[in-house]
Amino acid sequence: MAKSQLFPVTVVGSWPRPQWLIQALRKRQAGEISFDEFNTTADDAVLAAIKYQEDANVDIVTDGEQRRDNFYSFVVEKLDGVKLMTLTELMDYMKDRASFEETLRALDVPAFAMRSPVAVDRVRRKRHLALDEFEFLKSHTTRKTKVPIPGPYMLTRSMWFPGLSDKAYPVIEDLGRDVCSIVRDEIVALKEAGCDFVQLDEPVLSQVVYGSEGEETFMCAALASRRDPTEELRYAVELMNLTVKGISGVKLGIHVCRGNWSRREDVLLRGNYGPLLPYLMEMKIDQLVLEFATPRAGELEVFKEYRGEKEIGLGIVNPRSTTVEQPKSIERRVKEATRYFEPSQVYLNPDCGFGTFAERPVNDAETAYGKLRSMGTAASNLRKAWDGRANP
Repeated sequence: MAKSQLFPVTVVGSWPRPQWLIQALRKRQAGEISFDEFNTTADDAVLAAIKYQEDANVDIVTDGEQRRDNFYSFVVEKLDGVKLMTLTELMDYMKDRASFEETLRALDVPAFAMRSPVAVDRVRRKRHLALDEFEFLKSHTTRKTKVPIPGPYMLTRSMWFPGLSDKAYPVIEDLGRDVCSIVRDEIVALKEAGCDFVQLDEPVLSQVVYGSEGEETFMCAALASRRDPTEELRYAVELMNLTVKGISGVKLGIHVCRGNWSRREDVLLRGNYGPLLPYLMEMKIDQLVLEFATPRAGELEVFKEYRGEKEIGLGIVNPRSTTVEQPKSIERRVKEATRYFEPSQVYLNPDCGFGTFAERPVNDAETAYGKLRSMGTAASNLRKAWDGRANP
């Protein structure tokens, strides 16, 4: 990679949605407007999200996930056999409803607003998961593009719910095979359409390691039925590698964070990536898109024994804070990362999205834009620092 191309700036995916778009989204879900009518409305929001990124000197852009309710529930409109259910509705099927309600209150999770896709019949593709989003994005930018889609473990775990999915899928592995096929077909379609980077979102993996035993979570209520963490992580590796086997010609990444629904850092998971790394390294993907802007994520030193094995999408700004990080602090963190990664392996991104859930964005557009600008400035300074020197 030429020095001028070092430290590409990108995003994890979501951008805060304007209120008028959220209103149109709810009308679409209520059947008051068609899918096509909503997309016409959403086009303007996507164009605004692209402009924010380009103005901030983001090198690899997304469409801001503007057409999605959240980062994984949107698949309900793309698949047959899947029903969108709020956490409030799912409580009727919980073994311990009272405990789950208390967990949600403690974690600052609004049960009425969080929706999860649940398999209630055999799951089949009705339309592409993200190809339409990508085609619009591609036609409105000359920059490289990234498309985030839910990873196979996230989808399988969130969609298989005891008491609702059992008739179609007696065991979770049956659903997993169908999910892998659907996600794989989507990656291939995106690659063939010219997408540069497909990001597979697997935030629930941190819940597997650091969530309390038996604890259910807004991201994946079915985790109450999980096996032990080692078995779950091995299953995640199996699903990922089955999904991406033999695919080339497009950069593949996996995104793992510790929750992105609240500004209250005390309710979010904490713990370093050490327990996850042996499994992430087994996955046949190019880049680990990880949060490192918060102390909850631990230190980069955990990569010492995996030096240079994969690229890193380095979470370098906190999407939940009101403070806009200064370029110098970003530069220091990136230089620290180069102890464990080659400069050509380091990409810059926020810890997570700025609007993971449509009705619960963790930041406003102007603050998010300021954070992206700082990242862009830092990247430019780092490229100059590396020009002609091996170790700036």
